Amino acid sequence: MGSMLIIISLVLAAPADAAAQDKATAAAKPAAVEKTRQKPAAAKSKTAADNENGAAPAEASEAAPAAAPKAAANAHADSLGADDTQAEATDTADMAADLEGIDDEEPLSFHQVLKTKFIEGSAGFMSLVALALVLGLAFCVERIIFLTLSEIDAKRMMADIDGALSNGDLQAAQKMCEQERGPVASICRKALARIAEPIDNIERGISSYGSVEAANMEKGCSWIKLFIAIAPSLGFLGTVIGMVMAFEQIQDAGDISPTIVASGMKVALITTIFGIIAALVLQVFYNYIVSKIDHITADMEESAIKLLDSIGKYKNQKG
Repeated sequence: MGSMLIIISLVLAAPADAAAQDKATAAAKPAAVEKTRQKPAAAKSKTAADNENGAAPAEASEAAPAAAPKAAANAHADSLGADDTQAEATDTADMAADLEGIDDEEPLSFHQVLKTKFIEGSAGFMSLVALALVLGLAFCVERIIFLTLSEIDAKRMMADIDGALSNGDLQAAQKMCEQERGPVASICRKALARIAEPIDNIERGISSYGSVEAANMEKGCSWIKLFIAIAPSLGFLGTVIGMVMAFEQIQDAGDISPTIVASGMKVALITTIFGIIAALVLQVFYNYIVSKIDHITADMEESAIKLLDSIGKYKNQKG
């Protein structure tokens, strides 16, 4: 009986225990679920904290590769900008140096300008003008040398001759004439050679010899005058031909272009300028030569008069 009661109590207690256990299990289950829910949240919060703690390095590590090309590009741009600035500074310095060189450059001399314009002119007519100038200058130089060597101190020589004739020394007077050069000494020498003849014959002889010496001094001057006339004529001829060429170029182009007209007129006017310059240069030399001839001719006439007086005195002494 007792055992039966124990068995019954155990049977009755088993459902209660099961119910209590089920109730406890039901009560513990939401807690476990809540705990399970809290665990991912805690993991998320930890992950967030870790992310916050490691965000800067991660962003730095991620930004580093991206920032490197950008920094390199900025550095390259800066270097290009620096190069451009340096190049601009160099160009400015070069321009300033060029301007300074232009300012410091000496102006062209007259000879250089003349040579440049000569090259710009027509080769054919400019060469003819230059040839006329050179030939004319050659004659001028030859005449100047000849006349310079012909000039002597006529007054001193005539004083010496007069003194020798006054002393009756004819040979000394003739020797003085032979030692001197030029037309004055030549006339005196010819006159003393005919001293035995009448004074009228000596005077005519002096006049004839004077004409011959004057012709010798003027020899070549006709060529100089010819080149003085030819040089500007060639220049004018070049001007006319240059104008004709300019009109032909206008006809070929079918239009009146200032460039075409200017080029032809430039050549034409340059030839005229050089022709006039050549004529002026030769004219200056010619006038100088004529002045020397006139001076020597005056010395000849004065010396001839003095010589006739000295010969008359000598004849009177010899009586």
